[in-house]
Amino acid sequence: MNHPLELVNPNIDVSKINASVIWLHGLGADGHDFAPIVQQLLQPQHLPNVRFILPHAPDMAITRNNSYVMPAWYDVYGITPVGREDEAGIQASQRTINALIQNEIDRGISSERIVLAGFSQGGAIALHAALRYPQKLGGILALSTYLPLHSKLALEANAANANTPIFMAHGIFDDVISLEMSQISRDLLQNRQYLVTWHEYKMAHSVCAEEIADIERFLQQVLQ
Repeated sequence: MNHPLELVNPNIDVSKINASVIWLHGLGADGHDFAPIVQQLLQPQHLPNVRFILPHAPDMAITRNNSYVMPAWYDVYGITPVGREDEAGIQASQRTINALIQNEIDRGISSERIVLAGFSQGGAIALHAALRYPQKLGGILALSTYLPLHSKLALEANAANANTPIFMAHGIFDDVISLEMSQISRDLLQNRQYLVTWHEYKMAHSVCAEEIADIERFLQQVLQ
C-alpha cells in the first residue's frame, strides 16, 4: 500500500499534535477523496491539533464490477455486500489499519485519542477493525456504511471498545448501500449495547454540509 496522505493544520507546531483521525475512503477512490473535507475540519477554530491520516487502499479486482481493478479494502461479490463476504480481504485491511493505529501510538498519541473513520467500504472496515481493537479508541465515524461479518462480532469483539462512541450517518436516498441495510447494522450494534448515535440526511451515497458539521461536533466531543 502507498504511504497514506497526512494532513495537519500548517500553522500548528507539529509537537502540539495530540490526536489522530484515520479516515478510510470508499471503493474506487483513494486517500485524496476526503482531503477537501479534512481541510475544512483543520481550521484553527475547529480541530487545530489533530493529525488526519488518509490511507490509500490497494488495487484489486472487484468481482461485482466484472473483475475491474480498482482501489478497494476488500472484494465485493454481489449486489448486496452482505450476501457473500470477502472475509480474508476484510481481515487483511484490518491488519493494515491496526498497523496505522500502532504507528500513531508510536508517535506519542494515546490510543484513546485516535478515531477511526470511514465512508462506505472504508466505513465498514473502520467499524470492523475498531470493535476488535485491543486498546480503547477515541471514537468511530461510520459514514454511509454497514457492519461487515456481523455474525462474528460476538466472538471477535474486544471489550476495550465496548463503550467507544460510534457516529453512524446515512443518506435516505442512498442507492449503493441502502438505508435499511445501515439501519440493520445500527440495530445490531445497539442491541449489543454499543453507544451509537444515528444521523440521517437528505442525500444519496455522499456527504453533505450538515453531516460535516455534525462530524466536527462529534470529533470535538470525543477529542476534547
